[in-house]
Amino acid sequence: MSEVILKDIKKVYENGYVGTHDVNIDIKDKEFIVLVGPSGCGKSTTLRMVAGLEEITGGELYIGGKLMNDVAPKDRDIAMVFQSYALYPQMTVYQNMAFSLELRKTPKDEIDRKVREAAEILEITQYLDRKPAALSGGQRQRVAIGRAMVRDPKVFLMDEPLSNLDAKLRNQMRAEIIKLRQRINTTFIYVTHDQTEAMTLGDRIVIMKDGYVNQIGTPVEVFNKPVNLFVAGFIGMPVMNFFDNCKLLLEDGVYYAEIRGVKFKLSDFQQKALKQNGQQPCEIVAGIRPQHITVGEGQLTAKVEVSEMMGSEYNIHARSNEDEVVMVVPTVGLETDVSMGAQVAFTTQPDLIQLFDKATSNNLIWYDEASVSAHKPVCKEYDF
Repeated sequence: MSEVILKDIKKVYENGYVGTHDVNIDIKDKEFIVLVGPSGCGKSTTLRMVAGLEEITGGELYIGGKLMNDVAPKDRDIAMVFQSYALYPQMTVYQNMAFSLELRKTPKDEIDRKVREAAEILEITQYLDRKPAALSGGQRQRVAIGRAMVRDPKVFLMDEPLSNLDAKLRNQMRAEIIKLRQRINTTFIYVTHDQTEAMTLGDRIVIMKDGYVNQIGTPVEVFNKPVNLFVAGFIGMPVMNFFDNCKLLLEDGVYYAEIRGVKFKLSDFQQKALKQNGQQPCEIVAGIRPQHITVGEGQLTAKVEVSEMMGSEYNIHARSNEDEVVMVVPTVGLETDVSMGAQVAFTTQPDLIQLFDKATSNNLIWYDEASVSAHKPVCKEYDF
């Protein structure tokens, strides 16, 4: 079993700076989980505590059911792939991949078998006699992954392994990591600041900010059910549109979202959830994803400032009073003028509007106060 449990994990440095606050994550055996967030959010610190490269100030870390707080990194049965590859320049690819096994006094025939099996999986067999300087960035990263693979670790740790590659190579390596995961089928903990990597690679995503875990969920959950403004704005490209100074209204027992003077009667699901939560009328920030906006109809209007032709769709940057609005509009069947300077009408489906309490920034539908108080940040679920 390669289950990894972080229970109230905290990191406080000597100068008093708190790197992480009571991090609770239960990573299942053979799960691919991604820690994502902006620089300084604590994701790499969390990974390094799992690896044993950072001392745990408080809380408990379990790997395979064993408490690991005071266990040396070499005895944790983990392997780590770093952002900088960390290859020995004087060694060949083969020697780099075999080195950790040689230190363990592994028989030579077993070393050769493991190195060549890993090289075949990663398609670097033809480079085994080369040194790192003769390889491209993508090839070096494959060697770094292969060096970790030969150890047959319980847990793979990856700290922003693709950030040094150009965009094309990143796309290729993402696909390679997905294929690799299917072939070796072990537990992965992957750190990135790139939400595209998080959404495409992770079974679940852990979204962090300022040392706190804000939400844990599948890519679909964090996209469709963001628990607060930060998660909503961090996940999704282009980023979610936010309309400030809006209102949640309750009229004759029916909830409406008022956006720039236009009232949207909320869906049956939203009605039930708000009533179940006992929600009172309040000021809100309304969130609408660019992909969920319909152009050419509705009572909301905006003036197009930039219209980007992306092939199958337009990315439209417009201004509606004081709000900047981004819209993603399919080119096929578009009958509305979306050129620079054009006035466009737009709307959305009420069930696609995210409702954030202006005072707390929490989602009025999906924020689960009980889970947060228990340090288990997941979105609220309903059983209607």
